[in-house]
Amino acid sequence: MADPKLLLDAGAIQRSLTRIAHEIAEANADSADVGLIGIQRGGVHLARRLAKLLGGVWEHDAPAGMLDVSMHRDDIGQRGIVSVQPTEVPFDVEGRTIVLVDDVLFNGRTVRAALDAVHHLGRPRRIQLAVLVDRGHRELPIKPDYVGKNIPTAIDERIEVSLSETGGNDSVTLQAAPPHA
Repeated sequence: MADPKLLLDAGAIQRSLTRIAHEIAEANADSADVGLIGIQRGGVHLARRLAKLLGGVWEHDAPAGMLDVSMHRDDIGQRGIVSVQPTEVPFDVEGRTIVLVDDVLFNGRTVRAALDAVHHLGRPRRIQLAVLVDRGHRELPIKPDYVGKNIPTAIDERIEVSLSETGGNDSVTLQAAPPHA
């Protein structure tokens, strides 16, 4: 199998997140009304980073939480044993603008599950979606409001996001599809 191809380095990730934070701030005049929720696992650290960046723009902390969607997925029966991660949303979602954050948007099924999970917590005024990478191949009518980078891929390629918070170096790489036998 070929070596992964570097798509975004640490600097490009930081620039993308800074731009997304400014876009969120521009689109949401009532900053006190906005809460970020990172989708486990890839979106959690990105949501925290965005919250910190937004805190600098808005001059007050932007609340951030984390959401596990495993029990809300429509493919739960096909996935085998499910590893449930924590859900911690330290603010009321009722009537608030929620920005869901994930690392990679692919077919849209994780986001659909996240929408269900958020609505179990309350009824937000609106929900927006921020992703670091949109790779296409949607199976559901889901479109992000904020995108770090659009990276069209083949259906059998993989996008890997590595972040310093999980022991790696900040990077986004593309793993080529395995050769067909």
